[in-house]
Amino acid sequence: MRAKAFSPAHITGFFKAELDKKEPNQLGSLGAGFSIQKGVKTTVNVRSKKEHDINNYTIRVKGFNTGDIRVSEYVLNEFLLDGKYFDVTHEIDVPVGYGFGCSGAVALSLAIALNDALKYGYTKTKVAQIAHKAEIKCQTGLGDVLASYHGGFEIRTKSGAPGVGEVQRITPKEKLEVMIICFNPISTKKFLKEKISLINGLGGKMVQKLVKSQDMDEFQDMSIKFANYIHVITPKMNKVIKDLHGNGIKCGIALFGETIFSLVPKDKKQKALEILKKYDDGVIITSRIDNSGARLE
Repeated sequence: MRAKAFSPAHITGFFKAELDKKEPNQLGSLGAGFSIQKGVKTTVNVRSKKEHDINNYTIRVKGFNTGDIRVSEYVLNEFLLDGKYFDVTHEIDVPVGYGFGCSGAVALSLAIALNDALKYGYTKTKVAQIAHKAEIKCQTGLGDVLASYHGGFEIRTKSGAPGVGEVQRITPKEKLEVMIICFNPISTKKFLKEKISLINGLGGKMVQKLVKSQDMDEFQDMSIKFANYIHVITPKMNKVIKDLHGNGIKCGIALFGETIFSLVPKDKKQKALEILKKYDDGVIITSRIDNSGARLE
């Protein structure tokens, strides 16, 4: 038995952590962001026992590697795997630790593929709740599973796992290209510990403001303001931001990474790309918004 699932990567522009509930399904974040057409494909192959097996699963990562497989192991252990053996392959096509919600996409794509390979018949919501719990327990993220589950450009208006948390989808007035440049990773766990007290007041106000305006340019401006407020903009990032702004191109900061994104109409794509290419120590990624959310392939 074999199954494959995809979860889009997700970028958060600003957020408010909600950590005062007891149940993992109620924990998470309010905020705003968008899913892109790059992310994580996970293949699960259920097989018979082999002579050299130490565990009842193997995990391989292709593409951008993560040195951390805790989230995958947590999801596997949440399913009843007695007497079954698996090969799991994650294909990751965005950098890990740069603000793309990779751990959430890993957890969600794995949970969806496992459910299908095992023919458990869990609802998509229940499967996503397992992925969300893995993120909370491993302290690798707060709202990415909810966002990637729905896809599109979203405002998270109630925290929690899918089925508990709520999102408001925004449809851009025109087709937008997603231009991204990544310089360095940031540890989410370390960041949350150090910055959480700074974040919440401003993030909550921004959510309310964006719900009213539903404006993509304002979202990008708020993302820069948020990143400035919590002191995560490095001199290099500042240079890129000024360069883009000087050419009439809006941008925002992906949380958490030394990563700048720009949502641009097609006629500004080439100019944005020319600017980003000047910074040759960065990884440039171009994509589009993924409106379908996590799914079987």
